[in-house]
Amino acid sequence: MVTVLYAVMLIGAIWVAIANLPAGLEAWMPLPYMIALIPFLWVPLGAAALVAAVAHEWGVMCMLIAVALASTTRRSEYWSKSLNPRGGKGGSTAAGTSRETTRETPRETSCETRPSRLNLMTLNCRYGRADAERIVAEVRDRYIDVLALQEVNDDLVARLETAGIQSLLPYRQSGEPKESSDNGGYNMLFSALEPAAAVANVVAIPAADVPAITLRLAGDRTATIASAHPKSPMRGCHDWSAGIRGLGALAEAKHIGDHNIAVVMGDLNSSTDHPSFRALLGGRGRTGGRFRDASLMQGTGPCLTFPSWLPWPRIELDHILATPGVTFSNVAPVHVRNTDHLALTGTITLA
Repeated sequence: MVTVLYAVMLIGAIWVAIANLPAGLEAWMPLPYMIALIPFLWVPLGAAALVAAVAHEWGVMCMLIAVALASTTRRSEYWSKSLNPRGGKGGSTAAGTSRETTRETPRETSCETRPSRLNLMTLNCRYGRADAERIVAEVRDRYIDVLALQEVNDDLVARLETAGIQSLLPYRQSGEPKESSDNGGYNMLFSALEPAAAVANVVAIPAADVPAITLRLAGDRTATIASAHPKSPMRGCHDWSAGIRGLGALAEAKHIGDHNIAVVMGDLNSSTDHPSFRALLGGRGRTGGRFRDASLMQGTGPCLTFPSWLPWPRIELDHILATPGVTFSNVAPVHVRNTDHLALTGTITLA
C-alpha cells in the first residue's frame, strides 16, 4: 500500500511539473491534454492522502497534500485582486447599465463621443450551430459593443441577420474561409462602432484567419480588436502551440506601442497552465506578447467555459486579452444554446 501511495505521489509530481516546460516543448501529444487536467489532480491526490492518513503513513500523506496544493497554484492566482486594482467587480452587465456608445444610427464617432469603455463578448459557435437568437439577445441585453465569434459559417451569419444583429452591431469583419486551415469555421467580428480600419487577417498563424478592426477611443487612442481560434492539439500539436504564441505579434505591432490598445478575444484552446499561453501573456519578444487575461486580472476567480454541459469539471479555454492601458470588469461566462462553449463577456475601460 505504501509503495502504491508513493507511486501516486511521484506520478502526480511529474504531471504537475510538465506545466513548467518551456513554451513550445509541451507541443507533443498527449501533453496539452494532460496539462489541461492539472487543476483537477487534487481529487485523486487528496483521496490518496486520505488513504495515507487512515494508514498512519504521515510522511507520504504530507507529500501527497503538497503535490495536490501545487496542482491548484495557478487557479489560485485568479483570486488576486491586486492585479487589477482599478477594475470593477465581476458579474454580468445589467440591462440598465449606462453605455457610452450609440446604436440607433450607424455612424462614425466624433472626438467628443468616442468611448472610454467597451463591452465585449466572445463565443465559439460549434460549427455554426449556436443559437443565433440567443446571441443577439445577449448582445442587446448586455449592451455589447464588439462581438467576436469563432467557428462561424454562412448559415449562422444568415440566422444572425434574421435575428436582428444588423440593428445592434452594423459593422462586421470576417476572416476568409479556408478549408485547409479553418478549424470548425471562420472567425468574425461585429461592432456597434464604425471601424477606422479592418483587415481579414491581422496576424499569420497556422489556423483560421484572425480578423481585426480598429476602433477610435477617447483620448485620441485606438483599440485593435481581433477574433482568434488557434487549432486544438488534436489538429496538430505544433500548430496549436505556434498559433497561440503567434498571437503575441499583435501586441508587438508598432501602432500599438504604449498608447494604443490591442485586444484578442476567442477560443484560444489553452489556459494559464499551458506554457504556450503563458508565453502569450509574457514579456516582449519573439515568443510572447504582453497581453493580460481579463478573468485573471479581475481577481474574482476563473471564468470556466468548456464544456458548457458540465458544471464540473470545466476548464477555461475562452479568453479576453488586452495589452496594458485598460482595466477589466464584468468578466463572466454566459450560456448560449447549441454550442459546447460558454460565451465570455467583459468590459475594458481605459486606464
